[in-house]
Amino acid sequence: MPRTYTDYLGRKIFLFLFTAQGIAAFALITLGVIVKKLNVASNVVHPMIRREISRAGSRLFPMYMFVAVALGFLAIGQTVTVAARYGAFNYIGTIMVTVIVRELGPLLAAMLALARVGNANVIELGTARALGEVEALESAGIDPIHYLVMPRVIGMTLGVFSLTVYLILAALCSGYLFVFLQNVPLTPGEYFDELAGSLSWLDFALLALKSCTFGFFIGIVSCYHGLAQPVRLEELSRLAVRATSESIIACVFIDAVYFLLYLSL
Repeated sequence: MPRTYTDYLGRKIFLFLFTAQGIAAFALITLGVIVKKLNVASNVVHPMIRREISRAGSRLFPMYMFVAVALGFLAIGQTVTVAARYGAFNYIGTIMVTVIVRELGPLLAAMLALARVGNANVIELGTARALGEVEALESAGIDPIHYLVMPRVIGMTLGVFSLTVYLILAALCSGYLFVFLQNVPLTPGEYFDELAGSLSWLDFALLALKSCTFGFFIGIVSCYHGLAQPVRLEELSRLAVRATSESIIACVFIDAVYFLLYLSL
């Protein structure tokens, strides 16, 4: 390769490793604060946590239901219709669990939360850093991680988990509605029996872990880019784009790790 390309590639790899190191250190610091200071100043912090759960959870519920219905009609309904055309009813449960429950549901829920709340975290924290509010908190003896980051990370984690469950349930139900409208000879009992027969305790456990991991790292990456270094207001859009791309990379990497875990168990 020409030297210009190798230099460019080397800079990108170095920047990626440096950012990954910073995010990992930031995640460990945040975990330490959550463990040690979860109940410190609870009358101030706990309402903030509930507010963040509402922002990353219940406020996004209408949008998630719309996406879930669309997912059920477009993905599940067509899959069941094609399976019925070839008489492959025995594989419906396995396909739905693999595609919707294990992969598409958690990943889609995480991407929607990233688009609506992750970017907002970057803008809010970056603005606070640019205007000197973070330094004002430190001078007052208030830990910015405890006051600004911990509520957002916990809210994002619990919000993504709960919305993932709602999205999957709504998608599975709306998928059968499309099947019913297409006059596919499949009763509700047979449809849900196929789903129940294909689910195991491992699916529920890894679904909870995966969705919580998605939410945790989206919160960590967005807060890291908002607080990692002093910024100017005109740089916030660039940081938001960078946080979004790195969150997507993190979610894809986490999804690959859980996929390998599925195969090994």
